[in-house]
Amino acid sequence: MAENIYPIYDRMMTRADKESLLGQRGVLVWFTGLSGSGKSTIALGVERELHARGILCRILDGDNIRAGINNNLGFSPADREENIRRIAEIGKLFVQTGIVTLACFVSPTEAIRSMARRIVGEDDFVEIYVSTPLEECERRDVKGLYARARRGEVKEFTGITAPFEAPVHPHLNLDTSVLSLGQSVEATLNLILSRCGRG
Repeated sequence: MAENIYPIYDRMMTRADKESLLGQRGVLVWFTGLSGSGKSTIALGVERELHARGILCRILDGDNIRAGINNNLGFSPADREENIRRIAEIGKLFVQTGIVTLACFVSPTEAIRSMARRIVGEDDFVEIYVSTPLEECERRDVKGLYARARRGEVKEFTGITAPFEAPVHPHLNLDTSVLSLGQSVEATLNLILSRCGRG
């Protein structure tokens, strides 16, 4: 029998202990979609609604991850994959602590999202596709990235010079060019509440 080289794991309090303390079940909600589609805006609204209901929540997005734990990564295919791998591992730790975790990342390929799902675990992974069309995302151009990509200043920009693969079977599909922010938040909130034991 192989020696357990991680003996502390056997002595740590369990996920069930954490979830019992919080009175909620941990779940990771993975928002995918083009830049400017509304992922983070929806997550911010959901966070406030969960907080009002006494549900502990944490948002992970490009701004707070790329500025910190992943600040050594660029935007090459290998770095993008490593970015998502680390995010999924972080998300898994939050979920195992009983926290509802909202991850907002373009994550443009089915392969990269499947990797995240495998790391987190099928039962704890909820995929939401914010399917706002490219034309609307580009019209908003929240960070000026589309304009820069059109000028050739940003290489491999998803939707312009790099492809986006739409999820095949997301748990929820939200097109914010059709749905209001309130409708998007409500639909997401209802899904989360049904999964975190508070529905």
